[in-house]
Amino acid sequence: MRYIIFSRSRLFLQGSIYPYLGLVKHLPVKPILLTESPHFLFFHILNSTNMRKMLAIWLLIPFIGFSQVKNVLNSTRIFPKQDKIAEFEKAIAAHAQKYHTGDWKWRVWYIESGPDAGGYMVTEGPNSWELLDGRKDLSAEHTADWDKNVAPLTQDRGDATYAEFQADLSTVQLTDYAEKIIINHMIAKPGKINTIPELLKKMKNAWQSGGESVAVYQSIASGDPGYITVTRLKAGLKELAQGYRKPMKDLYNTANGEGSFDVFLKDYSDAVEKRWSELLVFRPELSSK
Repeated sequence: MRYIIFSRSRLFLQGSIYPYLGLVKHLPVKPILLTESPHFLFFHILNSTNMRKMLAIWLLIPFIGFSQVKNVLNSTRIFPKQDKIAEFEKAIAAHAQKYHTGDWKWRVWYIESGPDAGGYMVTEGPNSWELLDGRKDLSAEHTADWDKNVAPLTQDRGDATYAEFQADLSTVQLTDYAEKIIINHMIAKPGKINTIPELLKKMKNAWQSGGESVAVYQSIASGDPGYITVTRLKAGLKELAQGYRKPMKDLYNTANGEGSFDVFLKDYSDAVEKRWSELLVFRPELSSK
């Protein structure tokens, strides 16, 4: 039997634990009037097996939720030797599809433009920090395959980044991907890193007004502090065509008030040290299956 206990001043359980689980309106309950003795409350709760089980579950919920947050991506940039591109693509596809499964699946992207054009970006995740703590090496066989079949085909350069998804600043779910993306990298000026999310909150209004799918990440322990926005071109490159959307200035002013875009540009220049962008294309044939 489930119980809801009433007092003269307020509903005791309905105002605390039950709303958190959204169970009040779904459970059959037996109302109990709590009068002078608090022992009456404990008698009925402690003598209910179902209630004891539910209380145990409630106590575990914060820990379960914390440990299962998968919002971290780690990405690696790899640059093949120019005369070994075909061999590299064959080798990296075989490696990804054999060794990178489950939590360690790879999504492989070709970098079309920007300073890293001609390279490949490999993303792994999303995972939680707890999962990454226990990752270590996948196996000795995995490492041997990379060292023998992939690494010799690459240049002596690369890059690795950890980034944490910011759901409150994004207009799209973390795993709602697109085949073509534009990545904007923003490096904060010293002392200005906390200003950038405030700017992005207002920019989100403009993205929503224009129907743009944008995922926002914070760079974590990966060089200069900053944020990354990933515009997912759901309709393809035609989204870049003039006239596909209203100009950003118009969208921003409509969403945040007349003249607000000029204020944004000033605040942006005060907070951001450097910004650069690039176009990437997803290569499913090179990625984990």
